[in-house]
Amino acid sequence: MPDVLSSSEYTSTGLSEELTDLAAMVRDFADTVVAPAAVTHDAAHTFPYEVVAQMGELGLFGLPVPEEYGGMGGDHLALCVAIEELARVDQSIAITLEAGVSLGISPLLHYGTDEQKSAWVPDLAAGRALAGFGLTEPEAGSDASGTRTTARLEDGTWVINGNKEFITNSGTDITRLVTVTAVTGTQEDRHGRERKEISTLLVPVPTEGFRAEKAYDKVGWNSSDTHPLTLTDVRVPEKNLLGERGRGYANFVHTLDEGRIAIAALGTGAAQGCLDAAVRYAKERRAFGSAIGQHQAIAFKIARMQVRVHTARLAWRDAAARMVAGKPFKTQASIAKIVAGEAAMDNARDATQIFGGYGFINEFVVARHYRDSKILEIGEGTTEVQQMLIARSLGLE
Repeated sequence: MPDVLSSSEYTSTGLSEELTDLAAMVRDFADTVVAPAAVTHDAAHTFPYEVVAQMGELGLFGLPVPEEYGGMGGDHLALCVAIEELARVDQSIAITLEAGVSLGISPLLHYGTDEQKSAWVPDLAAGRALAGFGLTEPEAGSDASGTRTTARLEDGTWVINGNKEFITNSGTDITRLVTVTAVTGTQEDRHGRERKEISTLLVPVPTEGFRAEKAYDKVGWNSSDTHPLTLTDVRVPEKNLLGERGRGYANFVHTLDEGRIAIAALGTGAAQGCLDAAVRYAKERRAFGSAIGQHQAIAFKIARMQVRVHTARLAWRDAAARMVAGKPFKTQASIAKIVAGEAAMDNARDATQIFGGYGFINEFVVARHYRDSKILEIGEGTTEVQQMLIARSLGLE
């Protein structure tokens, strides 16, 4: 692990020496450890505990975490560099890291009290524990007004009731915390209209009344842990309020903005993985007397794949650089997520076509990317939501 994880030397053409070393280290780990395990865990739909433990030992979960809480003292760009390298070979392990940090650790770092940070962050940063974030519900996600989970304060205790959907890292053997949004009352908006007061609460796992239901049978991300959650009279102390009461959804929107950069890095890694596989196969596979890469139809298809990777990488790095520099990045994060998600999906489709019949066999990485990549246009804000945010930034309400 590099001694310094800082993006201060970042330029539009590359990374600092420290981040370049980090990328090389994670790339080697991905190729030698993650890739072989991915085939087995994807086929069995099992969670890769042994890989997660090694990621913890490498310090990947603690990349953007201050050293005082057991982290590496880096920033969001360092995290995204690692996520991109992992996603080349396995999107499931990449999203486990992304969600574990962006949705698990980051809300604590941004809005937690010193006591909350000290209690939870060290184990999360070490990969000994995982945390999830319960926002989405059967009738709510991007639309906060649809939130139906409730929390009422009784004698210094929050009593929580409701359901959550599609919650990553919520049902593993090492899940120790799920942060949930809940309606804690009502308040007036700026126009004097009454609306739901949404707050964020920390729910330790296990807690009586909290249940991770049967894991989803998903199209892709088969070794990523994802569950619906049921909360029935879950009781947590009043001090488990995360951040200011009534600011839960607003705070999580900021968390999502950061997470979209990480998802864009993941999409870029997936697109790169498809490109790498296609180039290797096009040089090895022969048809009509020559390697198929010598045929213009294949060569041009691969060239277009490289264009997508390059563009997606520039987009997420630009958004990340703005973020760590303290500059506005919301619009750039949405742009990056759209570009990278589409790059991953388009490259997966093209790589599968280049592989022909082998591209339809699950043991090949391009087949897994084909199944995995669609969610990148849906999760952490659909493409349509990103378009809405970009249009809004242009003054088009």
